[in-house]
Amino acid sequence: MTETTIRRFGQGPLSRVSALVYTLLVVELLLLATTLPGLIGLVLLGRDAANVPLAAVCALPAGPALSAALYAVHRRRLDLTDLHPASAFRRGYRMNVRGVLKLYVPWLAGLTVLASTLANFGAAGVPGWWATLLVVVALAAALWGANALVITSLFAFRARDVARLAAYFLFSAPRVALGNACLLVVAGGVTLVATEAALTLLGSVFASALLLNSRPLIAEVTEKFTVQGDSPEGPRDDS
Repeated sequence: MTETTIRRFGQGPLSRVSALVYTLLVVELLLLATTLPGLIGLVLLGRDAANVPLAAVCALPAGPALSAALYAVHRRRLDLTDLHPASAFRRGYRMNVRGVLKLYVPWLAGLTVLASTLANFGAAGVPGWWATLLVVVALAAALWGANALVITSLFAFRARDVARLAAYFLFSAPRVALGNACLLVVAGGVTLVATEAALTLLGSVFASALLLNSRPLIAEVTEKFTVQGDSPEGPRDDS
């Protein structure tokens, strides 16, 4: 078998599909491994309003893990003979964990307050239209969080710059926001119909869908807001 034949085998359409499936499977296993403690807690917790803060604590490992999944899927190779998704996941986790937690922890705390307020809305004694306002704020916060997670996973920006860019793209990239809103609806539906565990089992697929939907955002950040070369204000190094 010649070298040309081997190259064609590793780079053909079927091989590319196989490479994608393999990457998603490996990333999914690593995603489950890094979120397992929190996932067990979420499964054991009952769906009661009083458990919302505990559920937020259990969700803490999900931020860095999903960031690593985004990094690994984004850096995936198309060549079946050159696949290293586990190494990319570990590298993404190591590089992004601190930056992600700087944004993810306060974001999760804010959503926890909103969720607790909505869960106990009847006892608050405030006008009914406040519930609609809180839902809108929660949706905007969720969409902002999706943008922030993509940006901080793929680019080396300071936390405050990530926050500003995530807010900027809520309005400058409405198609991305709409697509992410659809993903949130699907994720919420899966959680309601099944469990949080079922949603985690689809984590790598959701990461891939989030990246696919965020392509305009990624392209604009790369073109307008990064400096190529040795500056930290640029794409994450894939070496």
